Amino acid sequence: MATNLLKIHLHKIKPSNPSPQFHPSRHFTHLSSFPSIPQHRPRIPPLSLQCNVTPPTTKEEAILQAKTCLSTTLEKPLNNPKLAGKLKKVKQPRFRLEIPVVDDSPASISQLALDVFEDLPIKRKGSAARLLIIYPNTTLTETAAKAFKPQSSSFVQHMNISSVTNGDTKILTSADVAVFLAPEASQLALMKTVTDSLYPRPVVIFNPKWGFEEESSFGELEGFLGTFEVVYSFMGLEVRGLLSKRKGMVFRCVRDGVLSGEKWSVLVEEEGELKVISRFKERPSINEVENVLYNLMAINSPITKSAKFLKDLVSNVTGKK
Repeated sequence: MATNLLKIHLHKIKPSNPSPQFHPSRHFTHLSSFPSIPQHRPRIPPLSLQCNVTPPTTKEEAILQAKTCLSTTLEKPLNNPKLAGKLKKVKQPRFRLEIPVVDDSPASISQLALDVFEDLPIKRKGSAARLLIIYPNTTLTETAAKAFKPQSSSFVQHMNISSVTNGDTKILTSADVAVFLAPEASQLALMKTVTDSLYPRPVVIFNPKWGFEEESSFGELEGFLGTFEVVYSFMGLEVRGLLSKRKGMVFRCVRDGVLSGEKWSVLVEEEGELKVISRFKERPSINEVENVLYNLMAINSPITKSAKFLKDLVSNVTGKK
């Protein structure tokens, strides 16, 4: 049963108008979902060759799916002779991942970075690719650097994005892949500068601190963000009627590195299981998802109240019972 797999505390939505109208919430963001990571590291299964298109029910499953999506997507550009030769007019590989975490504390984000990137199986010309993780502040940079094991330091390097403004750019030249971890909206212009300087090497945005629908207010930088292809993402949602309430997800998991072949899925809990009710070729807006959920709920109840993407979704995932 999905309700046993994903036990979620949801924020209460109290519509001011009790009439049976549909009152959509205009809030859309990436969410926080998984509980804080314990001191001991749970075992994450070996990487599979294909991303499972079923939404994860545990933190370990989410990490495994994200690692599989990213590693298979990076395989081709890292070994593309056109990129290696730096030919002009070659599109720079730019990707984006979103994995829910319970909070944005340095310890939580550092642990997530460790779980995802420490043993990420990416290679360039037969050797382990050199990964540069770029952090939004000094505290997170130092915390993450301590979390990674000494033996991984030759393949994973850490950098505070403010170092770029101070003229320290030598570390950028040695990276095969760069990852912006938990970047802030105020750093977008600097991120663009760094990304351009890394051309034609791949760049990844991982767990940005802004919500997707906020990007429409970023001016010309919205176009910059639009060049990043989402390879893995899932967001929790709820839809409530007077007599009913359902949980669901918006989910995308790119398989085998084929970016154009995977759609965005909207799933809603039905009879204890998450089932796909609609698919979108592009990332759906909150309005599009609300329309899908309204139509679904209206079949069973004419008094649907709201659908909402949750930022502070808290999941107590214990595994299948």
